[in-house]
Amino acid sequence: MSERINISSGAPWEPIAGYSRAVRVGQFIEVAGTTAVDAEGNFHGEGDVGAQTKYVLEKIQHAIEEAGGALEDVVRTRIFVTDREYMMEVAEVHGRFFGEIRPVSTGVEVGALIDDRLLVEIEATAIVS
Repeated sequence: MSERINISSGAPWEPIAGYSRAVRVGQFIEVAGTTAVDAEGNFHGEGDVGAQTKYVLEKIQHAIEEAGGALEDVVRTRIFVTDREYMMEVAEVHGRFFGEIRPVSTGVEVGALIDDRLLVEIEATAIVS
């Protein structure tokens, strides 16, 4: 059986809710839904979906690297936005990170995220080759 590695962001709610920022088992890394909030609960890019997306993708990249992978290993992203009008701006930032990698991706408009200040949440799956 492959070793399981749990990656924490240091957020105080991870042990309360019983989840990890990312989990690696064998070659597979799954990154939880990630928003523009840091471990101390500070919001980044409030009111700016592009800035939030950049912050989120940097957090995802860090988690994947901490798990022993690289952004180039990402094979899927799932993007949740609170307004479909945000999707083009989110897509442009996503393209700056993944333009050459080109993982499969899904974009979904949702009614709300956990806090009204959050405009985008992204999940990622990576397979380390």
